Amino acid sequence: MTATAVQSATTSHARIQIFEVSTLYGAATLAAAIDAGQFGAPDDARRILLVSNNAAIPETSLRLDTMTGYDRIASRFDEVIDWNEAIHPHHPATWAPRPEEAPLWQRVFRTAWELGTAPVELIVESIQVNPAKALAAVFAESTVDVYADGLMSYGPTREELPQSIACRIGRLLHLDLVPGLRPLLLSEYGVEPELVPDEAFRGILSEIAEAADGDEQVTAAVEAEPTALLLGQYLASLGILSADEEEELHIRMLRGAAAAGHTSVIFKPHPTAPARYGTALNEAAEEADVRLTVLDGPLLAETFYERCRPTLVVGCFSTAMVTASVYYGVPIARVGTDTVLARLTPYENSNRVPLTVVDHIVPDLETGTGPAVPGAGPETLTPLVRAVGFCMQSRLHPLLRDETVAFLEKHRGNADMARYFDGQRLGKLGLPGGDPAARAGGSRLRRTLTRSGRS
Repeated sequence: MTATAVQSATTSHARIQIFEVSTLYGAATLAAAIDAGQFGAPDDARRILLVSNNAAIPETSLRLDTMTGYDRIASRFDEVIDWNEAIHPHHPATWAPRPEEAPLWQRVFRTAWELGTAPVELIVESIQVNPAKALAAVFAESTVDVYADGLMSYGPTREELPQSIACRIGRLLHLDLVPGLRPLLLSEYGVEPELVPDEAFRGILSEIAEAADGDEQVTAAVEAEPTALLLGQYLASLGILSADEEEELHIRMLRGAAAAGHTSVIFKPHPTAPARYGTALNEAAEEADVRLTVLDGPLLAETFYERCRPTLVVGCFSTAMVTASVYYGVPIARVGTDTVLARLTPYENSNRVPLTVVDHIVPDLETGTGPAVPGAGPETLTPLVRAVGFCMQSRLHPLLRDETVAFLEKHRGNADMARYFDGQRLGKLGLPGGDPAARAGGSRLRRTLTRSGRS
């Protein structure tokens, strides 16, 4: 947008909406919500897409604006601003203004972005961390909407929010990835979840797929006539698995697909995955007599769902796996969730609920039970997620204690349920099934804290 156009937009709108985004999937969620009218009519406000690259080394990572379909989504906004450039040389994940400097930074951004004195509405992801938290601090009088673009919306808020931010959050917009399951995220602050309509999101995914017309890699992938798609994650980058273990996890996915009768498969690595994963998979594919195509271009896995409907999607606990089931009706299966459940630390790790959900409702490819379209999941899913959520963040959700106790008592001795909980954690919280030694330690800690509060 030119300076003249920005000035015109600033003076013609009574308010400004800033949409902070770091992934194409998240941007697609926002575009769907806009198309569904959840942010008002197009002329009601000047809309700014604030793009943040939160990778550890942004300069070497895939830029959002290079991904297939980005232009289609960006067209819904009046202007695009690069957050990394705005705060250079600071990193988006670590920079936040000092409290006394926040008003100064607001004046800086209002001048640089030509916002004038118009009221600003923030629409952000992951409000408990930067850059969303920094934006909320800078625009301290702004209303805040939070959007969640994956399974993490079903888990508890990672940490307690400052009251100055929590009291301004109006709603949580999220996709209906697990029908019937209500998000725990921000519920302790009375924030109401609001669904982004399925048809609006599916429409955005179709647009992104259309943008891949003529893409050589997509064309080659479709011509391979694959029937299965394997989804890589970045568990080694998160320190959950070693690089060798994650490599082996992908090989297990391929072997499981081959055992299920698939002779042509696609592997979609995560953008941060090491290149050697493709080499290891190629060797495993040759051994299993499977045709392997690696789809490592700058596009969403959902583009492939649109282009070549697979009959199987395999992952660990990737949101893209659930998207295949919910929006395309593709059967899905999981591999390796038991290993990750045993490794995931600390217990309050925000990946725990997504992992628990997938492990509980998606069939294990290696057990021979076959893939499925899970739908709403079993009746145990909601109480399980709420019990795990309480154990993760008991201080933020004290009202969940009684139902957690009831759930644990009901499933005492059930090994399938017990693996979602940590004995020491249960003991420290004084819950059924807890380690007695941890229970004693937790009691001593509570007594110490009580005495400290009285002194």
